[in-house]
Amino acid sequence: MVLAAQALLDKNAKPSLEDVRWALSGNLCRCTGYARIYEAVLLAAQEMAE
Repeated sequence: MVLAAQALLDKNAKPSLEDVRWALSGNLCRCTGYARIYEAVLLAAQEMAE
């Protein structure tokens, strides 16, 4: 999942929530809800932009 998120951010520095959902759609996570993962990717994009 981390590699998929990094690949997304490499291609799209300002992804939308829908972009993040699509990029991570091939990954399954049983440990948590996806909302926090999506939020983390969006936060990483903001941090990388600064």
